[in-house]
Amino acid sequence: MPAPTLPSANTAAAVVSPSDYAIEFENVSIAFDDNVVLDSISFRLAHGETKAVFGVAGSGKSTLLKLAIGLLRPDSGRIFVLGEEVTRMSEQELFELRRRVGIVFQESALFDSLKVYENVAFRLMEEKLSPEEIERRVREVLRFVELERTYDMRPSELSGGMRRRVAIARAIITEPEVLLYDSPTGGLDPVTSNTIVELIMKQRDVAKTSALMVTHRLQDAFTMATHEFDQATNQMVALPKGQRGEVAMSFLILKDAKVIFDGDAHELAASRDEYIREYIS
Repeated sequence: MPAPTLPSANTAAAVVSPSDYAIEFENVSIAFDDNVVLDSISFRLAHGETKAVFGVAGSGKSTLLKLAIGLLRPDSGRIFVLGEEVTRMSEQELFELRRRVGIVFQESALFDSLKVYENVAFRLMEEKLSPEEIERRVREVLRFVELERTYDMRPSELSGGMRRRVAIARAIITEPEVLLYDSPTGGLDPVTSNTIVELIMKQRDVAKTSALMVTHRLQDAFTMATHEFDQATNQMVALPKGQRGEVAMSFLILKDAKVIFDGDAHELAASRDEYIREYIS
């Protein structure tokens, strides 16, 4: 992979206080039988920030997302999402919190028996919005992901990349405060992956939604760190050398159940850690 043009290391990061974090993990550990998946890990996601999460298979990347929305409970430690302590919440409280979080699952997880419209509208139907309001919002988000023409189609009629874009539309239709992406480009060809990255960047830069993005493609995150979405041209453009985007983009790397790196693209490229240098080479 060619060396990316990175933001200047001398550019000051935004100063935040503990109350400004969208997600915070404090010394979180979880094991399944004798397999320790996460061991006393801590990190923070600021409001508006996108953090890409990396690690080899089985390193606990997807487990982080499940912990963040209370689908799993840690063995120890505390987790906060949007100021709420997830690790102390009841199922009913978690249900309410999840209304404020959008999730893009691996392999899209669309309902094959439902049309695109019904898939995207599913959560709005649960909330019993009027048919007129639901249709307006579905068309709006499908337009956002440039798939309005698929309104009456079924998932089986769509390509893998189109299904992934529909999944993103479904996740953002409730205007969530936090987005969780689980390998959004997994299994896609490079051209289609680039389309998905551009869409995620569009959501990041236009809506300023906080996001955790689990991915195995380092290039995707470097692209997001070195580009921004230009609303005038409706496409991503490279940032001038030495310039950072308006929205923070950071990297988290897991290894042996620990966080071994948490920082921006410039810090990642400058790391002297042997494992990290081999990982990004």
